[in-house]
Amino acid sequence: MAIRRQLIIGGEHVDAASGKTTDDLNPYTGEAYAQVAAAGPEDVRRAVDAAAGAFDAWAGMRPTERGKIFTRAAEIFEQRRPEAVELMAEETGGVNGWGHFNVGLAADIFRSAAAATTAPRGDVLATDMSGVYSLAVREPYGVVAAISPWNAPLILGTRAVAIPLAVGNTVVLKPSEDAPIACGLFIADILLEAGVPEGVINVITSAREDGAAVVESLISDDRVRCVNFTGSTNVGRQIGVLAAQNLKPAVLELGGKNSIVVLKDADIDHAVNASIFGSFMHAGQICMSADRIVVDRSIADEFTEKFAARAAALPAGDPKDPATVIGPAINTASTERQFGLIDDATAKGATVLAGGDRRSNGIVPATVLAGVTDDMKIYRDEIFGAVTTVFPVEGTEAAVAFANDTPYGLTAGVITENISEGIQVAQRLKTGIVHVNDQPIADEPMAPFGGVGNSGYGRFGGQNGIASFTNTRWVTIQQEGHAGYPI
Repeated sequence: MAIRRQLIIGGEHVDAASGKTTDDLNPYTGEAYAQVAAAGPEDVRRAVDAAAGAFDAWAGMRPTERGKIFTRAAEIFEQRRPEAVELMAEETGGVNGWGHFNVGLAADIFRSAAAATTAPRGDVLATDMSGVYSLAVREPYGVVAAISPWNAPLILGTRAVAIPLAVGNTVVLKPSEDAPIACGLFIADILLEAGVPEGVINVITSAREDGAAVVESLISDDRVRCVNFTGSTNVGRQIGVLAAQNLKPAVLELGGKNSIVVLKDADIDHAVNASIFGSFMHAGQICMSADRIVVDRSIADEFTEKFAARAAALPAGDPKDPATVIGPAINTASTERQFGLIDDATAKGATVLAGGDRRSNGIVPATVLAGVTDDMKIYRDEIFGAVTTVFPVEGTEAAVAFANDTPYGLTAGVITENISEGIQVAQRLKTGIVHVNDQPIADEPMAPFGGVGNSGYGRFGGQNGIASFTNTRWVTIQQEGHAGYPI
C-alpha cells in the first residue's frame, strides 16, 4: 500500500486546501510508491504566511544556536541513512552507491551550513564624511523560494535550503514532482527533528499539471525576496524571467553539455575509468554527467575500445540489487527521449559501440555512440541519461574548440599526465567548473558551484553561497555632531 504524505506548513503536516493528492511513482516498477498532497495557490499563500511570520525570530536567533541545529541535522541524516537509501531507490531508481553518496554529502552540506551561520562578513568602508563610520553588512533577504530537482534529491534538496536558512532566511521549498519526498519532505522532516522552529522550513508538493501555477504563485508573492532553482535550462529560463519580472535575485543551476577532454599524454586506463564514472554514474542523470568524451586521435582507438567494453559490462536493472550500476530512467518520458536521441543519431549514420537496446522497467543500458555529427540532435541537446558520445580530434587546439562548441558551460574534465598542459586547457574551457586529471562529477559544500551561459548563473557553496542568499546593506554611524546641511 502506498504511503501518504502531507504538506509541511508552519511545522505541521497538513492536507492541501483542496484535498487533492497525486501519485509518486516508482520508476522501476511503475507502481505508486506514495501519495502526496497536491498544493494549489492557496497553500502557497499559507506557506509564505508561515515563513514570513517566522522570519524575525529566526534571523534574530544567535548564530551559534542556529549552527547547533544544522550539526544535529547532519547527525540525524546519517542515523537515518538506511531509510534514505531505500527512499531514493523507491522514488528515483537510485542505486545503492548513489544513495549512500547522497546521504554523506547532504550531511556534510548541513555541517557546512553550521559553519556558515557565523561566516557572513562585512566591511568598514573608506569615507569622506568626517566623524562617520561607514559599513557594508550582510543581512538575510527574508523568505526564500527554493525549487529542488529529483536526480540527486538528498544533496540538491539539502543544498536548496541549507545556506539560505543558515544565514537567517526562512524557506518555502517546492520539490520536484518526481521526488517530492526525497528532495523535499524528508529533508524538512530532518530539520524539524533537529529543532528548526515552526514556519522556518515549509514544503509544498504539487501534481505535475499544477506545478507551473504553484511556482508562479510562489515567486510572485511579494514577501518572497530571493529564488533558487536547480533543474533544466528550459524551466530555468522561465524561473529566471518570472524572478526578473518580480525584481527578485535568482540562483539558477541548470543543464550542461559537459566534456571530458582526453589529451595525448593521458593514462588511458585512468581516462577510461574516469569516463565510465563521469558518464554513467546514476545512469547519467546528473547535471555534471559527461555527454562528450573528446579524445586525441593518437590514442582514440585504444581508448574507445576499452571504454566501450567497460560500458557494455555495466550491470543494469533493479536499483535495489547492490550489484546494479545502471538503474532506470526517472520516467517514461525520459526513457523515450533518450532512445529518440539514439534513433535519430543512428538513422543519420552514428554507430552504437555499446548498449542502445530497449529493455523493460525503464532501463536504458550504458550506451556509447561514435560517428556523431552536428546534424544529429544528440550533438547539441543535453542527454541527461545513460548515453554518451566519443569524438576523436586532431590535437589540443581541436579538443578545446570542440569542447567549447556548445551554449552550455557547467563543468568539464581534462585528463593528461602533462599537468602543465592540462592547466592551460582548463583555463581555456568556457565552464563554471573544471577538473584537471579528473572527470566532471564532483561537488563539495565549500566550493563555488554553478555554470555560465545556458548552464545558469549565481553560485552555491562557501562564501559565494552566503553572498547569494544575503543582501549587502550600507550603514553609516555619525559619531559626532553633524557639521550642518546646506539648506
